[in-house]
Amino acid sequence: MNCIKLLGQSLMARDFERQVAELQVRIAVLNGFTALGIPVTVAVA
Repeated sequence: MNCIKLLGQSLMARDFERQVAELQVRIAVLNGFTALGIPVTVAVA
């Protein structure tokens, strides 16, 4: 939850559907940053 709040403390949209879309965009950005930070490991035989 702290990471989501780092992207903005409050929602800018007023309509519920737009608030949902805004949160989905924030989560997509957060997932993108998380994917960049996960190392790719390969098993060495």
